Amino acid sequence: MIGNIGIPGLILILVIALIVFGPSKLPEIGKAVGSSLKEFKNATKDIVSDDDSSKNDKSSKNN
Repeated sequence: MIGNIGIPGLILILVIALIVFGPSKLPEIGKAVGSSLKEFKNATKDIVSDDDSSKNDKSSKNN
């Protein structure tokens, strides 16, 4: 669904956000969203690496 937004949809969303939050709050909101996404990415990377290492431990015990 998000892939179907396109450029005009993104511009509309940005204009609405600018009206709702005002120009002074948008950089703060962008920074908060960016740091949240970075933390989420790191957490998922850690979960996947932990899962991979547990699979490797199980396979080495079976041999």
